Amino acid sequence: MGYSYVSLKLYDKMLSGFREVSLLVDTGSMYTWVKREILESLDIRAQERLRFRTIEGREVERQIGEAVVEYDGVRATTIVVFAGEEDFQVLGVHALEGLRLEVDPGTGKLKRTEVLLAI
Repeated sequence: MGYSYVSLKLYDKMLSGFREVSLLVDTGSMYTWVKREILESLDIRAQERLRFRTIEGREVERQIGEAVVEYDGVRATTIVVFAGEEDFQVLGVHALEGLRLEVDPGTGKLKRTEVLLAI
């Protein structure tokens, strides 16, 4: 399976403005990473700073905030990481689950989750 990219709308929490972004779908990332300048242009504010371990094993610190993502007419609030210049922009699992989406392993495309896990 190759890389999957998705175009979606990213809003501030008040839905007063949005930007269309193209993100790499990354089921190995908990959160969605978006370049700082895009988040700041939407007046999305950083709430705290967290440490993350990269795929290469490095530890980095980044700020996080909240945004609304929209894909195929469905919106969900999600946590976003203020990505640095060297960071990839990715759609993480938290947003995928909020949007009720999953990656189809056969096609690599996003599809609606038909059944949600309830424990």
